[in-house]
Amino acid sequence: MKSLTQPTTDEYAPFYSDYIERAQKTNVLSRLTEQINEINSALGALTDQQALIKDAPKEWSIKEIVGHINDAERVFSYRLLRISRNDQTPLSGFEQNDYVTAAQFDTHPIKDLVAEFEHLRRANILAIYNMSDEAVLRQGTASGATISARALIYILVGHVENHLASLHEKYLPLIK
Repeated sequence: MKSLTQPTTDEYAPFYSDYIERAQKTNVLSRLTEQINEINSALGALTDQQALIKDAPKEWSIKEIVGHINDAERVFSYRLLRISRNDQTPLSGFEQNDYVTAAQFDTHPIKDLVAEFEHLRRANILAIYNMSDEAVLRQGTASGATISARALIYILVGHVENHLASLHEKYLPLIK
């Protein structure tokens, strides 16, 4: 890929607007790598007990947030692969709360969850950097809506930006 310009509003469903907007405030390609470092820095030194903190009783724990980030990284990157390869098969959505419940992330070491994000993201960075400009512009269907490969790259960044903001604003201040 030679360059990456911002997706237009016809390349993604309105429910992804927040993620796209968050990503547009950054250099998306640089941010893909920077987010690895930020998650490592913010969460890498937490104990497993600290990572069980929730900001409210019915909210996810820090471990569950990181596990969810990893699930979403997989789902969005799978969509990115399929759409960039010009696969026109409609791709289904996923129920994030069901995934978090089924995975039982609170039983996983936080260090493993953080390392998993790094490995997933580094694989995605390689895939993204090796995409042709044509592949990045391809469109398909996911969750019942049109989406482009380019928008999915922005969504990868914006989704993590959203959760990093929540972690910094709500969760990490609770850790003594």
